[in-house]
Amino acid sequence: MAFGDKPVLGPIDIALAPRETIAITGPSGVGKTTLMRTIAGLESRYQGHVRRPDKLAMVFQEPTLMRWRTVADNLRIPLGLSSNEIDSALEQVGLAGRGAAYPDQLSLGQQRRLSLARAFAGKPDVLLMDEPFVSLDADLSDEMMTLFEQLRASHPVATLLVTHSIPEAERLATRILELSGQPAQLKPRPA
Repeated sequence: MAFGDKPVLGPIDIALAPRETIAITGPSGVGKTTLMRTIAGLESRYQGHVRRPDKLAMVFQEPTLMRWRTVADNLRIPLGLSSNEIDSALEQVGLAGRGAAYPDQLSLGQQRRLSLARAFAGKPDVLLMDEPFVSLDADLSDEMMTLFEQLRASHPVATLLVTHSIPEAERLATRILELSGQPAQLKPRPA
């Protein structure tokens, strides 16, 4: 993939097994988010082929919520969930009883919880997570990682996680890959 004359991503081949979590690390600006957007089908300026399952969910760096809709609508509209399914999804992430609130009435941590609820409630085969715990303090980041671990344990999902944090990658991933070079290539992270 190239932007203008500048090559960004070289040929990349990633195979995710069910229930596997692969962390992708690398320096800022190397193309990690571009890779995630390409896999998600949000980026089309590339040569080659992307094979992905039909059921895919993505959690972005910043919560991508419909701020003009309630918390419940943020689950109902994109996923078609029933009221009981919404209540269950919100309870799983510690937002029980917050369905009538609007996203701007939630803290950043709560907005991230809602993003996780929406991702897991769709029962994806593959979950893409692009720096989902960035800009959170250490305690809240730890709390969110614990929540992710609990949700992942109860859902048969394969996860591709982009992170700058090596401790986060080591905690959450079964495999760590590094994206580096120009154009960027994926390779196993050196031990």
